[in-house]
Amino acid sequence: MTKLINTQMTLDNYQKKSRFSIIHPELVSDLKYLGLALAGETGEIAEKIKKLFRDDGGKITRENKEQIIKEMGDVLWYFARIADALGVSLSHVAKSSLEKIISRKNRGKIHGSGDNR
Repeated sequence: MTKLINTQMTLDNYQKKSRFSIIHPELVSDLKYLGLALAGETGEIAEKIKKLFRDDGGKITRENKEQIIKEMGDVLWYFARIADALGVSLSHVAKSSLEKIISRKNRGKIHGSGDNR
């Protein structure tokens, strides 16, 4: 196990190395399942943040920070599986995202709504 994480952790490295934990191979190409699972895990992050404000007055403690980080890892895992199902690398997704954001910034379109601004 340590060998899996004792290497440079890039997005693509994570995507490849995290595949070892797939339990239901029949589901990791099912975009409906993956999308719902991703939404569920994202909701768990929102719940942790809500409770941070409700229970701790918005103060980030070591404990609630670690809980949020663990949920973020679950989101990353499902995000990687969606990329696998689409046949793309996480680095491709990240590069495409930066290209889109830079383009919007350069055209003065960061604010507003819509995907094609």
